[in-house]
Amino acid sequence: MWRVRRAAVACEVCQSLVKRSSGTKGSLPLQKLHLVSRSIYHTHHPTLKLQRPQLRTSLQQFSSLTSLPLRKLKLSPVKYGYQPHRNFWPARLAARLLKLRYLILGSAVGGGYTAKKTFDQWKDMIPDLSDYKWIVPDIVWEIDEYIDLEKIRKALPNSEDLAKLAPDFDKIAESLSVLKDFFTTGSPGETAFRATDPGSESDKRYRKGLLGELILLQQQIQEHEEEARRAAGQYSASYAQQKRKVSDKEKIDQLQEELLHTQLKYQRILERLEKENKELRKLVLQKDDKGIHHRKLKKSLIDMYSEVLDVLSDYDASYNTQDHLPRVVVVGDQSAGKTSVLEMIAQARIFPRGSGEMMTRSPVKVTLSEGPHHVALFKDSSREFDLTKEEDLAALRHEIELRMRKNVKEGCTVSPETISLNVKGPGLQRMVLVDLPGVINTVTSGMAPDTKETIFSISKAYMQNPNAIILCIQDGSVDAERSIVTDLVSQMDPHGRRTIFVLTKVDLAEKNVASPSRIQQIIEGKLFPMKALGYFAVVTGKGNSSESIEAIRDYEEEFFQNSKLLKTSMLKAHQVTTRNLSLAVSDCFWKMVRESVEQQADSFKATRFNLETEWKNNYPRLRELDRNELFEKAKNEILDEVISLSQVTPKHWEEILQQSLWERVSTHVIENIYLPAAQTMNSGTFNTTVDIKLKQWTDKQLPNKAVEVAWETLQEEFSRFMTEPKGKEHDDIFDKLKEAVKEESIKRHKWNDFAEDSLRVIQHNALEDRSISDKQQWDAAIYFMEEALQARLKDTENAIENMVGPDWKKRWLYWKNRTQEQCVHNETKNELEKMLKCNEEHPAYLASDEITTVRKNLESRGVEVDPSLIKDTWHQVYRRHFLKTALNHCNLCRRGFYYYQRHFVDSELECNDVVLFWRIQRMLAITANTLRQQLTNTEVRRLEKNVKEVLEDFAEDSEKKVKLLTGKRVQLAEDLKKVREIQEKLDAFIEALHQEK
Repeated sequence: MWRVRRAAVACEVCQSLVKRSSGTKGSLPLQKLHLVSRSIYHTHHPTLKLQRPQLRTSLQQFSSLTSLPLRKLKLSPVKYGYQPHRNFWPARLAARLLKLRYLILGSAVGGGYTAKKTFDQWKDMIPDLSDYKWIVPDIVWEIDEYIDLEKIRKALPNSEDLAKLAPDFDKIAESLSVLKDFFTTGSPGETAFRATDPGSESDKRYRKGLLGELILLQQQIQEHEEEARRAAGQYSASYAQQKRKVSDKEKIDQLQEELLHTQLKYQRILERLEKENKELRKLVLQKDDKGIHHRKLKKSLIDMYSEVLDVLSDYDASYNTQDHLPRVVVVGDQSAGKTSVLEMIAQARIFPRGSGEMMTRSPVKVTLSEGPHHVALFKDSSREFDLTKEEDLAALRHEIELRMRKNVKEGCTVSPETISLNVKGPGLQRMVLVDLPGVINTVTSGMAPDTKETIFSISKAYMQNPNAIILCIQDGSVDAERSIVTDLVSQMDPHGRRTIFVLTKVDLAEKNVASPSRIQQIIEGKLFPMKALGYFAVVTGKGNSSESIEAIRDYEEEFFQNSKLLKTSMLKAHQVTTRNLSLAVSDCFWKMVRESVEQQADSFKATRFNLETEWKNNYPRLRELDRNELFEKAKNEILDEVISLSQVTPKHWEEILQQSLWERVSTHVIENIYLPAAQTMNSGTFNTTVDIKLKQWTDKQLPNKAVEVAWETLQEEFSRFMTEPKGKEHDDIFDKLKEAVKEESIKRHKWNDFAEDSLRVIQHNALEDRSISDKQQWDAAIYFMEEALQARLKDTENAIENMVGPDWKKRWLYWKNRTQEQCVHNETKNELEKMLKCNEEHPAYLASDEITTVRKNLESRGVEVDPSLIKDTWHQVYRRHFLKTALNHCNLCRRGFYYYQRHFVDSELECNDVVLFWRIQRMLAITANTLRQQLTNTEVRRLEKNVKEVLEDFAEDSEKKVKLLTGKRVQLAEDLKKVREIQEKLDAFIEALHQEK
């Protein structure tokens, strides 16, 4: 270095010397000067045949100047004037030295270029050894952890020390100033003649001075070299002596401290670069979002993989195709810090928190991926929660808690149903984690008795997957012997090939544990029978639930920077902080994915082939319709059947409405209106009684009964259309669904509230009319009355037969006998019939003395009866007698229309009962017509609307569809659809994985 600097100074001196000599002022023209003088004054003059290159001084020329042999120069005698062969040996010596500089510089440049070209050729011939990097031991790549290169660099002499050893170039410049003064002293002509005069005293003195200066310069250079060697030796001796003074212990402590500071420094640099990278990626992703309408964004690998896991979670593995795809399963004791570790990895406080109580009540699958914004969203929802806003974080935690409580069934504490959550943000490590409920040792009050066993079964179900990565969380602030989860993990992964052990709350552990080596034993897995791929120690905050992720990360970094665990090498730098944990888990996750995903895809291909073969053999002529497609087909059929209600003819509606309404009110008409009115003595009293009872009936019961009949009729017609077979096209797989839709629609349907009011007015006006216009209506009323009375008489005969038992014909033909009670009823009936024969116009009720007479007559024959039995028997006997009498009277009234038109004047025949039944019949017809209009105009449309609402509700209820659409055919189609979807997603994921690789 100092030789280079010395050469540079020499070059500057020579160049300044030439410039000053060429710029010497004088009055002589250039053509009159001596040749050498002209070469000195103007080296590039056009009359000069030999032009020298520009003066330069090389490193080797100047450094070897003092070692040149000094010989006496013979100068040829010259004469004054213009003599072309006159020599000037100092100028020629300087010119030769300067010429040598060009040769050395050109050789250096050419040699350097040739060396570089040769080196590039050798470099191309060397094979690429990056594929054999694994052969080199890890100690080579981690050599900076064991050798302090920074300290070695500091031990070497710095530039200031080397500068002290370099020669004093100022003195060298002063020594060479004589040469410069030689060319600048006097006029140019005088200088030239004096320099070429060998006999002059000044020339001799000058040569002696020049030689003296050169010798002095050589001596100074040698002195500086000697001084530099002595200084280097002294420095080496002092450094060795100082090095020997440092003890081994102090050296180790110093190296460890320097190593820790270096690692922390690079850690901060790496975090700063990652932060910048995160911001840049965020800008890039935001730019992609702005152009989302121009091109379709490609799904990320982790999103594609998460979709595969979501489909697999709903797949019923009834064909021995198990889900062996990797995911990170987070297990640990209750309150060990599982959720806090997961939140640090996700960089957001997204989970509900509680002090000591169980908060994770069902598995939560969290898919981490990169995105321009830090957001979270559920699989079955489109709402995005902004994780940078505290309001959205609180809403997200509340939503997760509600979903957990919804999944937990009544009488249980935890649920195996999984909640799927996607978290996106810049800089997040791509992976899929499943947070499981914490393992407990004791069931406390308020928990279900089987809570402990349920948590164990859920944890085992996830850890049984041979490709699942188990993230075992252990609380460092409690005794290791109290841990439950380590035994469970050891059972599921005894060799530790897919387990990562994480010790949380290390800050509390360092304060509370008396022996720090115990923490080291925990980290190294010496206190547990469990083995693991890696061991990590993290700090998840100070225990305050309001701490932010940034505050926790700063506290964690500050703790480990000052922790004795790192200073004493109990922990390595790559084993601490959640950031290093996240990187390690992500690397392990993707390594496991790449190793197992293709094998899983092959297994689903085999399953798909088996399912397709089974479908072709069992249902060769049917399309493969899954449950949703079958539901859509059934939905269309049901809506078509509802529309067919509007195609029912008005005549059919009125007939069934009139018949149904009469069946509903016939008992009330005969028992409460006709029979009491028939007991009167004259027609005036009969009509008055009928009018009063009809008015009361219309005001209170009749409209409501009519609406009920109409609603039931609509239900019956709707059910008939829904359930009647459609021939060969009928598919019985829809029967349960149609029945459920019918029941739910009918339950929701309500008749118009104003229908009863309008119907009451119409019915009241119809019953007020007594005018029969023609004989046809009269005959129709008689026919209607006969049918009603005959039906009632038939019912009465059946009631009497059941009361008294079979008659003598049935006893002889069918070998039937009467019971003792039936015999008593038979004797009572016979006695009452005798009394009616004596008085055919007997009233409807028995007097007390008549009851006594009948009872005594029966007792005389040895039959003991109760007065209530006599009354019950009399009711049926009298009804039969009255109905027979009314039928006989009805036959007499067939020819009474003429007397009716004359208001039964001058006639003993009175047919007021026929008029009553005509009024009832007309009211039924008008009511049926009114109800038919309400049905076709309003209620059928409302029923269709209700059916659509029910179908929409069923379409959103997966459990309802599973319950109503069942069978081997449905299940086979469902499995076939799921397997195809899984295989397609796996193939797309594998293709994207290969492209990324």
